Amino acid sequence: MVRPISVRLDDDAFRALARLEATGLTRSEAIRSALVAAASQLADKRVLAAEVAALEADADDRAEMLAVADLMESLRAPR
Repeated sequence: MVRPISVRLDDDAFRALARLEATGLTRSEAIRSALVAAASQLADKRVLAAEVAALEADADDRAEMLAVADLMESLRAPR
């Protein structure tokens, strides 16, 4: 379902819209795709943050990460 809305754009947003329109998108297509992309990016950040939190909470994973870091440090050439 398509629902009309109206927005007031500041100069930065208007320039961004112009860049999107320059790719050949209509004004409506540009706005819709930008909204969907922004929402997707927020969701991706939440998923990534949840994965990071799970890894940080995993004591075995942290121990393995530290062991690998120690091994890599031992293999490094002297300074």
